[in-house]
Amino acid sequence: MKRCLLCENDTAIQSWRAFFGAKPPTLCESCTSQFEKLSGPSCNVCSRTMDQTGICPDCAAWEKNIFLSNQSLYRYNDAMQDLIARFKYRGDYALADIFAEDIRKVAKKMSYDLICAVPLSPSRLIERRFNQSEALIEMAGLTPAPLLARHESDKQSKKSRAERIGTEQTFYPIGDAKGKSILVIDDIYTTGATIRLVADALDGAGASSVKSITVARSGS
Repeated sequence: MKRCLLCENDTAIQSWRAFFGAKPPTLCESCTSQFEKLSGPSCNVCSRTMDQTGICPDCAAWEKNIFLSNQSLYRYNDAMQDLIARFKYRGDYALADIFAEDIRKVAKKMSYDLICAVPLSPSRLIERRFNQSEALIEMAGLTPAPLLARHESDKQSKKSRAERIGTEQTFYPIGDAKGKSILVIDDIYTTGATIRLVADALDGAGASSVKSITVARSGS
């Protein structure tokens, strides 16, 4: 019997599914029920929940670059916030496995040439011990390409919405992405500032387009 990654209670799997090699669930039913998968009308660019499908005002206002779209998997509710804090800030690498199957399924449906992680600055990597973006990619059985690095910068989580949107470029290219379409995988989409800075840096590496998959969509 496999233990839930969050509460350590047993996870259940029907015996016939186990016979056919199905992977036991990473979470028990009680923990799984706390997370909300995104569904219904949303922004075609950023996955923001809307009354009807279209382009939200924020995405309409952003200056155009090679970033095309983001697909988020879950709503950033209280349970997801606690989970990501445990994963990202308290070093629980194994929690990336919770999202592995979802990320694999979505990535399989997307067209791209290379996968890129959102890099951490050297000091942040030492502090956290691993890059959460790379962990999500690798736990999903995918391979990130070394395309970007990051200068030292202030934490995004400590910034206001206006400060996030006005963040100066901290990423820079270290690899060749000439003519390639890039898939970026990360934990949270909030204002879109980070992924657009990433896209600008990948543009400098020669990329033709950028899409992203994020675990959670924060904000209304």
